[in-house]
Amino acid sequence: MAALSSNLLYTAFILYLVAIVFFAGSIKDKRSVDKGTNRWAKIGLGITIIGFLSQLGYFITRWIAAGHAPVSNLFEFTTFFGMCLVFAFIVIYFIYKTSLLGVFTLPVAVLIIAYASMFPRDITPLIPALQSDWLHIHVTTAALGEAILSISFAAGLIYLVKSVDQSKGSKRTFWLEAVMFGLIVTLGFVVVSTAFSMANYKATFHWIDKNGNEATVDYTMPAITGPHKGELVTKGKFEPLVEMPAIINAKKLNTVIWSFGAGIVLYGLIRLILRRRIAAALQPLVKNVNLDLVDEIGYRSVLIGFPVFTLGALIFAMIWAQIAWTRFWGWDPKEVWALITWLFYAAFLHLRLSKGWHGEKSAWLAVIGFVIIMFNLIAVNLVIAGLHSYAGT
Repeated sequence: MAALSSNLLYTAFILYLVAIVFFAGSIKDKRSVDKGTNRWAKIGLGITIIGFLSQLGYFITRWIAAGHAPVSNLFEFTTFFGMCLVFAFIVIYFIYKTSLLGVFTLPVAVLIIAYASMFPRDITPLIPALQSDWLHIHVTTAALGEAILSISFAAGLIYLVKSVDQSKGSKRTFWLEAVMFGLIVTLGFVVVSTAFSMANYKATFHWIDKNGNEATVDYTMPAITGPHKGELVTKGKFEPLVEMPAIINAKKLNTVIWSFGAGIVLYGLIRLILRRRIAAALQPLVKNVNLDLVDEIGYRSVLIGFPVFTLGALIFAMIWAQIAWTRFWGWDPKEVWALITWLFYAAFLHLRLSKGWHGEKSAWLAVIGFVIIMFNLIAVNLVIAGLHSYAGT
């Protein structure tokens, strides 16, 4: 069952890649770039739906194999988040018939699934803190809410690529390119993780955790940041350059550093090939887009995603926290960033409805919101130790 689950996920990943090609091909028909009615778009949508059903099959078969909802670690949660993002795109597509949204949304979903695949995929028993029906309720609802909110990022990105003048340097072009760089860094993580995995790199450290206990940790990448009072016990491996305090997960921070390094190299190579900014290279794809329609998609995505996220990430989370830890709130890093995310999107809706922040301002807010979601998913899980640290194992 576990093997079937993995094959279904891999099939979905390939189908999403193929669907991107067809959605990109649909843009050639200028008469239907906003309507999504041409044959290329229909084929792309069909392939996307088949891919989604395949990933849904992965989710169900892994649930059967594990005996619990497969959202208990970073691999499972992130793949589920990617699946929810594809589902949200399919629903939005049927409403607005905008094939261009597939060109920007599906690559993000593919990156998210590829990012997830770099983490351990073993099916393990739930730790006591997760043995609750609230695991299914809280985590899945929070992921669905974040996925719907992320559609606004794709719409905002389309809006900004179209509206920001790429012919001259400015703060707007700088920050838009910074967003592109962030996506490349995620790709860098996939590349560098795959490279060291193929090389079978492994270095073992003995260290002292934040509770003063001796522990062992295995590095799958050369250690730039070493564990607190760590001692390398694997001969011939890279000695860490910096020892981190116990509160910082040195192994995960090391992964972030390697990802940024690989991302910088990849970004430099892409810029050499394109001879211009990535955002500028994407502008021909969006030259016929209806900005008012894209703005509407971004707003509706937040309007739908915000209450779903509120239920999953705050209300259900606090109920489960009270059951598991006998308190509704404890200022755990994950809890804090869930609150920050909620406050940001609450401000988004306030500024749009009360202050008239439409168009480009709204698009920038959507992009910033996605950065906050990704920081919570990546940085908080990979670097900061807390009660939710099991999510990164």
